[in-house]
Amino acid sequence: MSFKSRGGDLPSRSVVSRKWTLLLCLASFLAGMFFTNRMWTVPEANEITRPVGTIDEKLKLVSDGCDPRLKDAKHDPKDILGEDTHDAVQILDKTISNLEMELAAAKAAQESLLIGSPVSENLKVTESTGKRKYLMVVGINTAFSSRKRRDSVRSTWMPYGEKRKRLEEEKGIIVRFVIGHSSTSGGILDKAIEAEERKHGDFLRLDHVEGYLELSAKTKIYFATAIALWDAEFYVKVDDDVHVNIGTLGTTLARHRSKKRLYIGCMKSGPVLAQKGVRYHEPEYWKFGEEGNKYFRHATGQLYAISRDLAKYISINQHVLHKYANEDVSLGAWFIGLDVEHIDDRRLCCGTPPDCEWKAQAGNICVASFDWSCSGICRSSERIKDVHRRCGEGENALWNAIF
Repeated sequence: MSFKSRGGDLPSRSVVSRKWTLLLCLASFLAGMFFTNRMWTVPEANEITRPVGTIDEKLKLVSDGCDPRLKDAKHDPKDILGEDTHDAVQILDKTISNLEMELAAAKAAQESLLIGSPVSENLKVTESTGKRKYLMVVGINTAFSSRKRRDSVRSTWMPYGEKRKRLEEEKGIIVRFVIGHSSTSGGILDKAIEAEERKHGDFLRLDHVEGYLELSAKTKIYFATAIALWDAEFYVKVDDDVHVNIGTLGTTLARHRSKKRLYIGCMKSGPVLAQKGVRYHEPEYWKFGEEGNKYFRHATGQLYAISRDLAKYISINQHVLHKYANEDVSLGAWFIGLDVEHIDDRRLCCGTPPDCEWKAQAGNICVASFDWSCSGICRSSERIKDVHRRCGEGENALWNAIF
């Protein structure tokens, strides 16, 4: 009986111990999970962002050049960008600069067209290529009412017809009467000039409205138009009531060929006239200082010449060059702040006979002659033939001259 008891107790104990074993294992697992969660707690959000903030601070230090390790290092753009990238950036910068220059030139050309002024030579990229080089362009300033003066010039010192063409071909000298158009374009005044042009072919027509108070504007447009049409070493402006010896003028200018930025004429410094109603009144007299002051030195307006680079300067900057009441003052003002050589040659402003005649007899032939009292030859259409006879250089002097 006791055996049975023992035999029966063994299975019971085995079952119990298996159950307890499972319970203990489960408890151990749960305890392990509990302690694991306690030891490996997930960091809070503020603890996660700390490393990122540290990295940002380091990047900022590097970008500002404050990294202690890089403080004394010298950087070459090629090391940072790479040699190919650096070259590409340089090419791009150059391309942008070229485009900006082309854009500025295009805008200037557009403005010229909009205001009716000729496009300057530098804006006409290839226009002057292959052009003949001339010694000088002589522009004779004239007006609609000056038909008799023009005829008297044609019959005296200005070569006429075929001789004028020969002058251009053999001597490289262009001579033209310079005139714009009337306020009523296509009117009787313009038609009269057109008929005269068909007969003589010696006009340079400007896109400019004629008027006594517009002489400064006319001067700018003349130089801009002349340099766009003819590539010359010198550009001359002369009034139609002045006598000129072209050969002597050519040899005079040719002596200064090697000089740059040349401004030649009879330099003067007259009073700035503040009183209204008087001739040569200057409305902007206050810009020249106190009343009674004199102008800066400038060439008298009867005849002066400028070199090619100055004519080009006027052409390029004509839209910003200020116009004073008097044309000769305006021209002098455009050059006063530049590195320009002023040449005062008194042979460009001789008096009429007997002054120019005595000088001619002494071998010192005048370039130009006129009366100061009239700012030209008084009654020039009547007297210029006599001046030419007594003070002219002679026709052979022009054709034998070597420039």
